[in-house]
Amino acid sequence: MDHYFMILYSLPLLSLLYIIYKIVDQRRHQGCYILDYQCFKPGDDRKLSTEFSGEIIKRNKNLGLNEYKFLLKAVVSSGIGEQTYAPRMVFAGREENPTYEDGIFEMDEFFNDCIGKLLSRAKVSASEIDVVVVNVSMLASIPSLASRIVNHYKMREDVKTYNLTGMGCSASLISINVVQNIFKSHKDMYALVVTSESLSPNWYSGNDKSMILANCLFRSGGCAMLLSNKVELRKKAMFKLKCLVRTHHGARDESYGCCIQKEDEQGRVGFHLDKVLPKAATRSFVDNLKEIAPKILPVREILRFALVSTLRKTLQRAKGGARPVINLKSGVDHFCLHTGGKAVIDGIGQNLNLSEYDLEPARMTLHRFGNTSASSLWYVLGYMEAKKRLKKGDKVFMISFGAGFKCNSCLWEVVRDLGDGNVWEDCIDSYPPETLVNPFLEKYGWIQSEDISTFKFPE
Repeated sequence: MDHYFMILYSLPLLSLLYIIYKIVDQRRHQGCYILDYQCFKPGDDRKLSTEFSGEIIKRNKNLGLNEYKFLLKAVVSSGIGEQTYAPRMVFAGREENPTYEDGIFEMDEFFNDCIGKLLSRAKVSASEIDVVVVNVSMLASIPSLASRIVNHYKMREDVKTYNLTGMGCSASLISINVVQNIFKSHKDMYALVVTSESLSPNWYSGNDKSMILANCLFRSGGCAMLLSNKVELRKKAMFKLKCLVRTHHGARDESYGCCIQKEDEQGRVGFHLDKVLPKAATRSFVDNLKEIAPKILPVREILRFALVSTLRKTLQRAKGGARPVINLKSGVDHFCLHTGGKAVIDGIGQNLNLSEYDLEPARMTLHRFGNTSASSLWYVLGYMEAKKRLKKGDKVFMISFGAGFKCNSCLWEVVRDLGDGNVWEDCIDSYPPETLVNPFLEKYGWIQSEDISTFKFPE
């Protein structure tokens, strides 16, 4: 009888212990780890030199002296060097009439190179992949690009695919978020995230200045990442996702329209970048930072910032004063910034009080690879790794902006010391260079003194 009562009384305790075990076990399997990543480096035959860039501009018969002056100023101040890559149809002289196949071929070239290298290095078979998430904003195909990957690598019939379009430069963190949510309800999975942009069908050949700007900034690139929530792979992983925050200001008309694909007055489709873009980016960044800062910073820094902000409001001076700046370095070791342009990098650096050391990875990535849209973050991360900056336990803060208007950010923890050269292997020793001055001004600076009534581009 005593044994009966003992068993009876122990049942609630056993049930409680079982529930606790299930909760702990579930949390152990909800981790999101990057096992490896591979950035894409096109062949040297796709490099955009200063001379060839000039030829591309000359081929556009819709441009005049005013547009030439605008382009010269934009390129010189962009922070982009001579080693960036363009789609093949530009080198074939077909930027005015690209085909659908140009876009597909551009993506296939990236898929077949990067994904194969990634899986081979990670020693993971394509048949082991459980989830495929692809984000390419400006190219939609039927079947989807995700289906093309499944077909090429002959993946399992039960593989789950997600194909994201129209998400802009912040899309790779959205893809990471999709995987993160899947991992919360499914154990022991491999996920393949593929991020890029198709420039071939989206090259603008008109003369609208707000659309020409995209040709100056965007370049070819891409990245494939292998993620998992397998507990046994935690120590072999490169990064662990600590938190991720997404901010969307699409309800604001000004933010929605500041970065949008549309037709110009002649019916040519292009990507419009409005003058209010910096303002929209700042607003979204501030709102994003308000949400993620308490998740990644120590309590003492949150309290310090709150106290300083309160005192400033209470003791408001007539002439005002410097606004208090939150010290992200109290909880972050490295800053992985979106390479949207020199002005974007400068703006974030100024607002967060970052040093040139902090901004160097983004500046060098912009100079070497340009703005590769959603994949640019991973080239920046690759620079940090190639420079052997990433040590076990370090925290890496990623910030990205995209059409919508969106600001997405996340924090990664470095799981082990990293130092692979990745896509930077053959050139990392030459960075940072002595100067980032763009040679465009030296070669085409004479345009600035030309008169519109007598101007003629020399043959």
